[in-house]
Amino acid sequence: VQLQASGGGSVQPGGSLRLSCTSPGLTLGYYAIGWFREAPETGREGISCISSSDNRTAYADSMKGRFTISMTKAKNTVYLEMNSLTPDDTAVYYCASSYGACYGWSRGMDYWGKGTLVTVSS
Repeated sequence: VQLQASGGGSVQPGGSLRLSCTSPGLTLGYYAIGWFREAPETGREGISCISSSDNRTAYADSMKGRFTISMTKAKNTVYLEMNSLTPDDTAVYYCASSYGACYGWSRGMDYWGKGTLVTVSS
């Protein structure tokens, strides 16, 4: 399973970005998709997960409120909407997947793609 995160870039503090995660070899409906980020200062952090079979979502407590995960099965794409960004959100963002639902997602997932860099600065 190959995944690709895209949509990163530079944004000013307070701005928004929407990241996309696609996977040609993955059929939504059987997998959970998670978003993570990694920065040198904080290491890897789990952000959110969505279960593609039933649309159930889960968020890390520290990520609730500003981040929203969603998916479009028709496009085989999972999104991460990020709002009110701050410089602390600067990181490489990854999407990952595991077969099944989001149980235990924050401890890691089975398949990982290349990340996309998000830089928040003025």
